[in-house]
Amino acid sequence: MRSTTATSRRLSGKHFASRIMRLQFAVLGLLILVVTAATIAVRYDQVFERAEATALGIARTVAADPQVRQVAAEQAERERLDAGSLRRGPLQAQAEAVRRDTGAAFVVITEDRGLRLTHPNPRQIGQRVSTDPVALSGVEDVSREHGTLGDSVRAKVPVRAPGTDAVVGEVSVGLATESLTRTLLVSISWIILFALLAAVLATLVGRATVRRLKRETLGLEPAEIAQLVRDQQAVLYGVTDGVMGLGSDGVITVRNKAARQMLGLPHRTELADVVGRHYAAAGLNERLVTAIRQRERTPVRLEVGQTSLIARINDVVRDGVDLGQVILLRDVTVVEALGTKLDAVQDMADALRAQRHEFANRMHAVLGLLHQGRIDQARDYLREVTDSGPAIVPVQGLETISDPYLAAFIAAKGISAHEMGIELRISPDSMLYAPVASAHDAQDVTAVLGNMLDNAFTASLGAEGPRWVEVDLLSEGSTLHLAVADSGAGITTAQDIFNPAVTTGSQLGAGHGHGVGLPLIRRLARARGGDVWVADRGGEHGGAVIAARLPSVLSEERKG
Repeated sequence: MRSTTATSRRLSGKHFASRIMRLQFAVLGLLILVVTAATIAVRYDQVFERAEATALGIARTVAADPQVRQVAAEQAERERLDAGSLRRGPLQAQAEAVRRDTGAAFVVITEDRGLRLTHPNPRQIGQRVSTDPVALSGVEDVSREHGTLGDSVRAKVPVRAPGTDAVVGEVSVGLATESLTRTLLVSISWIILFALLAAVLATLVGRATVRRLKRETLGLEPAEIAQLVRDQQAVLYGVTDGVMGLGSDGVITVRNKAARQMLGLPHRTELADVVGRHYAAAGLNERLVTAIRQRERTPVRLEVGQTSLIARINDVVRDGVDLGQVILLRDVTVVEALGTKLDAVQDMADALRAQRHEFANRMHAVLGLLHQGRIDQARDYLREVTDSGPAIVPVQGLETISDPYLAAFIAAKGISAHEMGIELRISPDSMLYAPVASAHDAQDVTAVLGNMLDNAFTASLGAEGPRWVEVDLLSEGSTLHLAVADSGAGITTAQDIFNPAVTTGSQLGAGHGHGVGLPLIRRLARARGGDVWVADRGGEHGGAVIAARLPSVLSEERKG
């Protein structure tokens, strides 16, 4: 199937190239024909106009010659011409000399009746000219006519008597059309040669253009390109994940709305839009810029504002050609928050499971006493159990927590702490008067408190002396204040433990920080209008204290 698709695309690319070539050849061929025809027409006119000007110039020169004027005037006064003397006379010799020197076909001089005084064929002297002697009327004339010497371009100029303006004859000079045609054919040959060279050059340029076009369009048809653009728009703006495309030169070519919102980029209508700019100068997250430059293949975690992102960078290669990179962005803030809340729910479920097991064991004891009829002993046993509470949860001061969500959750954490050899206790200064408002609020509270306790447990495990973690709870209206202290060595690094890039145990020395936990609960608290911060970094005199404030999580009604 893939091979068939590739073959069809190659064929479609060839068809597209063939159409481009045919269209180009048709346009260029028509253009060359039009230019060639226009050039030939212009050249034709130029040749004949130049011939007319040459003939007119020769005729004027001959007509202005004193000898010609004198002989023409004398012959005009005679009734009959002496053709024999004219054939041997100086006027005939002069006319023939001019004809030979100028290359004219003929130089004919007539008297005022149109009778020839000179002619290339001496036998024609004394006879009337074969064409209209229009110059005898006193005007010059240029025309293309057929006479006794064939077709010619001829000029006719009047000959005036010496000292007067009286017309006594005519000078007719002709240039043979045959010679002009030879000159025109030579010019046309050069024109056609240049046209052919232009056609060859256009063919070569056309083929090069088609090859480049096929390379630039990857052999796709225009319809396929248009469909790809429509598909691109549908995909880019139809998905919730962020998508950003880079060219092989590192310039951002496309990005969708989700990518703009996730990375906090300017809108397309603003002058600072990242499209068309190099990724290193587009104001992207520094960690993302480094990952793009190094072409990292593993998922990259980004913290942009209050959003946690996962970026995947993929190279795009087609037919061995590097087309650039595609960056996929996914917002994992909600997923991570749900994961943290799920961990808290799991802790509570474990605690309830343990308490259920403990409760079942005690009920078996009560059932045994009742079965034996020892009612008073069963009553005393139940009273003792009620006063002491569950024995499986070694959390000092847990009885002061009346809220079922928090009590169950802290009990679950107490079991985990007991297994690690850590004493979990409730501060005697805790004053929690109001219960958690709802199950949703309980998820947020347990998510924040659970992460704070996990970090405190990690820090306490490194303590040389007694290991303990203390929780302080304080209600202020509907706001819950939390503080968790530990027996660890404190926060020994100057770096921000809420930065995911640095919150690892190896970097902090004291064990505070579990990757994305602290940044996540701070983001969760700030989303509710609260915050999480370091109240005491600890050190020589004790461990650190992490505090949190969560508004609108407690009920306004106090428990009595």
